[in-house]
Amino acid sequence: MNYNRHSSYDPYYYVKTYPFMSTADTSKRIRESQSADKFTYPQNRQNALALIQQALAGETEDRMFYEWLIEQAPTEEERQIIAGIRDNEIGHFAMFHQLFYEITNMMPQQVQGEQFIPPESYCAGLAQALLGEQNAVQKYREILYAMQDRVHINMMIEITTDEIRHGILYNYLYAKNGCTA
Repeated sequence: MNYNRHSSYDPYYYVKTYPFMSTADTSKRIRESQSADKFTYPQNRQNALALIQQALAGETEDRMFYEWLIEQAPTEEERQIIAGIRDNEIGHFAMFHQLFYEITNMMPQQVQGEQFIPPESYCAGLAQALLGEQNAVQKYREILYAMQDRVHINMMIEITTDEIRHGILYNYLYAKNGCTA
């Protein structure tokens, strides 16, 4: 099963070499082989803005999901962990809003997200949340690549590391509840 829905991952990409080519030729060939250069500004700017819009979409549905998950949590400790994650996500929404405005000098468009559908069980909700955090990290890296201002870079690092921490917390809750795939 491929959990890397956002983009493929090639662990050897960064060390590929082409025989009988100089280092400069190899670097040029690697750059040319990328279909969309996610590492080069300003080529990656529009993709980053689209990903920020995606991050802002569905705020209402996300809050409904967190409230549902908190209600399903069997212990006070778990409710507090999920509430803390929810509060971080609300802060991320504000930071993405600020980022978009500061980069474009325009307010982000209101985009309708997916409709909230309650998961089948608490464990299914934890699994959904865990995979959501993983996908968010991949998307947020691409936004980070397009940042030029140090403050914006720092904001994206904070958001991304929070998402990694959330994934660890969801993994803890998943294991604690004996959830299985």
